[in-house]
Amino acid sequence: MSEAKNLINLPKNPASRDADALYGVSRWGEGLITVLDNGHIGLLHPSRPEATPTDLMSVLDNLEQRGISAPVLLRVADFIEWRIDQINDAFNEAISELTYQGSYKGVFPIKVNQQAQVIDRIVAYGQRHGFGFEVGSKAELLIAMAHNPGTESALICNGVKDEEFIQLALMSLQLGFNTFIVLESPRELELVLAVAETMKVRPQLGIRIKLTHEVSGNWAASSGDRSTFGMTIAQVMDVVDALRKRDFLDCLKLQHCHLGSQVPNIIEIRMAAQEACRFYLELMKEGAPLEFLDLGGGLGVDYTGEHRATENSTNYTLNEYCLNIVETVKYAMDEGGAPHPVIITESGRACVAQSSMLLFNVLEATQYDSTEPVSPAEDDHTLLKSMLAVEEYLTLERVSEAWNDLVYYRNEMRALLKSGQVSLRETAKAERIHLYMMSRIKTMLADSDMENEEMRAALEQTADILHGNFSLFQSLPDVWAIDQIHPIAPLHRLNEKPRRRAILSDITCDSDGKIDKFVLGDGVSNTLPVHDLRAEEDYYLGVFFVGAYQETLGDLHNLFGDTNVVTIELRDDGSFELMHEQDGDTISEVLSYVEYDPRLMVSNFKKTVERAVQAGKLSPRERREMITAFKDSINGYTYFER
Repeated sequence: MSEAKNLINLPKNPASRDADALYGVSRWGEGLITVLDNGHIGLLHPSRPEATPTDLMSVLDNLEQRGISAPVLLRVADFIEWRIDQINDAFNEAISELTYQGSYKGVFPIKVNQQAQVIDRIVAYGQRHGFGFEVGSKAELLIAMAHNPGTESALICNGVKDEEFIQLALMSLQLGFNTFIVLESPRELELVLAVAETMKVRPQLGIRIKLTHEVSGNWAASSGDRSTFGMTIAQVMDVVDALRKRDFLDCLKLQHCHLGSQVPNIIEIRMAAQEACRFYLELMKEGAPLEFLDLGGGLGVDYTGEHRATENSTNYTLNEYCLNIVETVKYAMDEGGAPHPVIITESGRACVAQSSMLLFNVLEATQYDSTEPVSPAEDDHTLLKSMLAVEEYLTLERVSEAWNDLVYYRNEMRALLKSGQVSLRETAKAERIHLYMMSRIKTMLADSDMENEEMRAALEQTADILHGNFSLFQSLPDVWAIDQIHPIAPLHRLNEKPRRRAILSDITCDSDGKIDKFVLGDGVSNTLPVHDLRAEEDYYLGVFFVGAYQETLGDLHNLFGDTNVVTIELRDDGSFELMHEQDGDTISEVLSYVEYDPRLMVSNFKKTVERAVQAGKLSPRERREMITAFKDSINGYTYFER
């Protein structure tokens, strides 16, 4: 079976092609993201390679004219449709190639992205595949029931369930949903059967197995003996015996297990599937009429494009994943003499991760070098004279020596300041000399092809800090929490050589609000190549593949709320259709989330201002202006506005 076509649209412009290689866009872009000849990032239509790419800077300009400003979360509906088609087609091709006698039914775990526009798109694009949902709470179950993806689509009910949850699940079964109530523990069985008997409904049951095999990656804790959900072997047998005793064993139709999210190694996926098949065959021997094998999540996204078994990459393709799953199940069932089950997977991350991107502008830069030379003076301290003299022997051959001397002299000046032997003004001059010489060294190395790992590491310590108009904690929580890496690149000026290196800092006043791991063409780097900022011109960056988990896990650190959200559909001529827009949270909305009453806050502020008027500190006109400004702010965007 041939691998699904990877649509790479490399630019003809040599400078833009160099940028593609530098940022690795064609490696991680999956035929969705490209560098255009004008030096902008473009979006490719994955199903129509002949279509004109959509320029992201044109999208931003168009949105700005509509009053939708950065930061903005941009969803591309075409990417969701393409990915759902890819997963289903790849499984069906594997089934055909291996003459597997069962079928495939995918489900989307709603917890991965609960946003209504995402769920609407998944229902619309998944109906032709019988694509269903996995739910883990009553709220998620209600979402699924309100959308009704189809009678052929599986509805997998996981998680801890109370009586109301079970009632809802049984109601959906009565309405024609293909609902499976997955038993998570022996205790849950008694409650399920009690509710089923009260409602006079024969439930369709699943049982969640706790596999002993452990996988690697950020979600390794989801597997093995210490995984949170699922039953041990002993508990499984207790449930089987209880079902048989109560005459409900015929209701057990599905076996469920979960490897975790973003499993990087295909061997681990195959081994876990083998173990799941052994459980399945043994349960069949116990008399359970199983028909469905749910292998849970695990299908990873290659965020870095490295194609390696690392936390942010995978050593397999989608087609390899599907072939390995189908082949493993087929071989096990044939060997055990059992019918081939319907295979279910819960590939949420793989469905939606690539469909969303966070686009934001840079507000300012903190730089650790300067292009302004420093003039010597006759009364300069000896150390200052030594620092200035470094420029005389600053060559590529002696660059490490020059660097080390500069750092030494600067540190000596700082030490003398602490002991009161030099003035603050003298020390400031030492700092200026250091910044100027750092600029000279950076320029020299940027214009050179010399490989010097020692200097590369040293330069990372002097990288710029770009202050971006976004909140890491709200929009990219996994970057902060588990060091998730997302591809990041400038959205424009890619036909210019980036002459600086930077890390990113968000708009919150928190030292953790930074990004210092970046995907480049030659691997993961501690700094991002960037361009000099220009006065009166915004510099835009994009964080890609943020559609899984990031949209719903965010918190209100420093009370920054949701960004503006836009869903678009790509057109063949490079334009787009605006399908949906959602204004970002106002300050008033965010305050209400943390139990403030905005109206009461306005009222209290009016009293404060009125007291100032009575005391003669403000005029009535100033009172009106202050109250208007307060109201405008409380109803405004939480992010930086011009």
